[in-house]
Amino acid sequence: MTTARTVADLVSAGLVVPQQAPALAAVAARYAIAVTPYLQSLIAADPKGPIARQYLPDPRELENRPEERDDPIGDRAHMPVPGVVHRYPDRVLLKLIHACAVYCRFCFRREMVGPGGDGLSPEALEQGLRYIRQHPEIWEVILTGGDPLVLTPRRLGAVVADLAAIDHVAVVRLHTRIPLADPERITAALIDVLRPSQAAVWIAVHCNHPAELTPEACAALARLADAGVPLVSQTVLLRGINDDVATLDQLFRALVRARVKPYYLHHPDLAPGTGHFRLSLAEGQALVRRLRGRLSGLCQPHYVLDIPGGHGKVPVGPGYLHDVVEGGGEAEVEDWQGHRHPYP
Repeated sequence: MTTARTVADLVSAGLVVPQQAPALAAVAARYAIAVTPYLQSLIAADPKGPIARQYLPDPRELENRPEERDDPIGDRAHMPVPGVVHRYPDRVLLKLIHACAVYCRFCFRREMVGPGGDGLSPEALEQGLRYIRQHPEIWEVILTGGDPLVLTPRRLGAVVADLAAIDHVAVVRLHTRIPLADPERITAALIDVLRPSQAAVWIAVHCNHPAELTPEACAALARLADAGVPLVSQTVLLRGINDDVATLDQLFRALVRARVKPYYLHHPDLAPGTGHFRLSLAEGQALVRRLRGRLSGLCQPHYVLDIPGGHGKVPVGPGYLHDVVEGGGEAEVEDWQGHRHPYP
């Protein structure tokens, strides 16, 4: 079995019925498809389940809304050299490659990634490394793309080593779907290059539903954790996939049990053709409020919104501090059960 990259591949694998093929072909002509053999087996066991809805194309992806943008978080506005996004003073993104092992149907970079998405040329990579060396305020470099773990261990290791050799770079963070989408790729050779002596390497794992945390995926995460690689998670709040308290509760508990600290719960970005996944901010805040007090603090991610246009992430969780009592020098603080209490 090979990675399914076309609608015909999905039909052949029994993941899409032939009658759907014409409508999905138009989606595939615009947005990339890739479903690994491992994920194909999970989808075959639950054809309409949460994993299928994340990876199988949907005709609604061609329904664009006026507020949607091809660069929803404004990468291009903060790109001083090719492949480098410098939005915050102390950290940069280094977009090594524009390809992924799998393509999520809600991806905020869906207009930029896909087949043929080659990595930075040697010249462009050196230009990016030079930029990082010349900016001592850069404390953290985040490897993204695309998915940096699709690179061979040799190529990835060379980049990690180059970054770790820069005195002011203390942290190299990698964002990836690989442990959940193709867990066999978390090999000893890969892990070896993620342990440079000069910098701390962290991995942010993208995980949206507890069904993704299979024994194989948890074993891959354990290999990383056992090797001393710190793990955090990113989750996108998605209508029809994880937009209920019970699912989020189970997901965040399962992540912590797998030694992955829930880090971000993202409000969906305004990427083209993703409106059917988006909730309102009020709906998201209500879900997060219900998790407060129900879950250990270890299980609580930050609920964040990436402001369109490149203005950065901000927390948008519910507020618990209410208006100051007029003239009394007091505020009211709401507890997790909804009761209010005065605070001087």
